[in-house]
Amino acid sequence: MDLERLKDTAQAMVSPGKGILAMDESAPTCQKRFDALGIPSTQEMRREYRTMLVTTAGLGEHIGGAILFDETLRDETLDGRSFVEILNEQGIVPGIKVDTGAKDLALRPGEKVTEGLDGLDRRLAEYREIGALFAKWRAVYVIGGNCPSSACYVANAHGLARYAALCQANDIVPIVEPEVLMDGSHSIDESFIVTQQAQQLVFEALASQGVNLEGIVLKPSMVISGSGGSDRAGIDEVAIQTLRCLRSTVPPAVPGIAFLSGGQSDEEATLHLNAINNLESNLPWAVTFSYGRALQAAAMKKWGGDSRNFGEAQKVVYHRARMNGLASLGKYQPGLEAI
Repeated sequence: MDLERLKDTAQAMVSPGKGILAMDESAPTCQKRFDALGIPSTQEMRREYRTMLVTTAGLGEHIGGAILFDETLRDETLDGRSFVEILNEQGIVPGIKVDTGAKDLALRPGEKVTEGLDGLDRRLAEYREIGALFAKWRAVYVIGGNCPSSACYVANAHGLARYAALCQANDIVPIVEPEVLMDGSHSIDESFIVTQQAQQLVFEALASQGVNLEGIVLKPSMVISGSGGSDRAGIDEVAIQTLRCLRSTVPPAVPGIAFLSGGQSDEEATLHLNAINNLESNLPWAVTFSYGRALQAAAMKKWGGDSRNFGEAQKVVYHRARMNGLASLGKYQPGLEAI
């Protein structure tokens, strides 16, 4: 393990004013989003769409890393260059999603455990050779109906820690993603309890596996009310409770926290991130974003499967990246949304 290289990579991913573009949708997930807009879901169309994203002029000003899917990491853009090459030219660190998805947890109805450890060491070595410098593994926790169970907490913490150790052994920075889902009607207080417990157990498991915290990035969910709740907490309360949770669970050695958007609207995710960064100016870690839909949804709609819309769609990509870059510095204002 080259710790200095891992530290440099992690810091580049979350350097001031920059976050991470999550463009690691699997083919089935991409199909769902394309279908909703009437876009044919073929490999060529996925290549065209992702080419539009990564060739956006100035993207590297606000994006420090991009999470790719296996197909994209191996693929070429429309002009025949590898996606890794284009990202490197933009000053964006290439990364790769490596888990194989959340599957039913045995004997625990309604709960999931993430799989993908079998053969992971071999796959990581290959991905490193292709050019991926970081990886991502997502674990999910559902609130409601006596969930999450202790079995869910422990199984997912162990999986995240084993994955992270294998990443560092291959000189790849692991993004550690324990996501507490927004689905449900739970209160922000319930969200706090579950998020805190999940993160505490994850860091205990990382320690037990010998993972060096200076060479990881944490990708947590915000402490937020369930999307189906009738009295959801406001922007400031989400920021307060999220930061309180982070302070109780995340060691200062971690270089960066890059939030997932988790179903929030574009502007809601930006407002929450900005509010968190406005609470305190001397946090021990960079606090930024690793958004998927909150960076892509508007641009995908603008593109609509037509390459003639590249220019206009790229304006949207750049705008959303810039808005969230500003939010990661606590400098976002809703009035800046006019483009």
